[in-house]
Amino acid sequence: MDVLTIGTLISSLSFFAYALSYFITPHMKIEFKRFGLEKIGLITVLLEIIGAIGLLVGLKFNLILMISSFSLALLMFAGLIVRIKLKDSLWVSFPAFFYMVLNAYIFWMSINLQK
Repeated sequence: MDVLTIGTLISSLSFFAYALSYFITPHMKIEFKRFGLEKIGLITVLLEIIGAIGLLVGLKFNLILMISSFSLALLMFAGLIVRIKLKDSLWVSFPAFFYMVLNAYIFWMSINLQK
């Protein structure tokens, strides 16, 4: 298994886990409320689920991998901006940064597969 596949699986499974936690624990709903974004919490989680599915499908179809990884990197960039605006600690902000970088890497590598 290569690094791209491993990174894609890690990202996909993580986004599924985050999405699941939105539905089974109050923590993520509380976080969206703290962000002032409680009205788009469900939409964000649905985008995470779609992106996670897209990453898995993208292991077979590179264009889907490109679209999904780019979209998730943008979503995490937006999440990082929100955390910076709220002056969250580096420790709390790190997951958004990590998944932004991971999905940007997946996107970059999927572009190179097109060549």
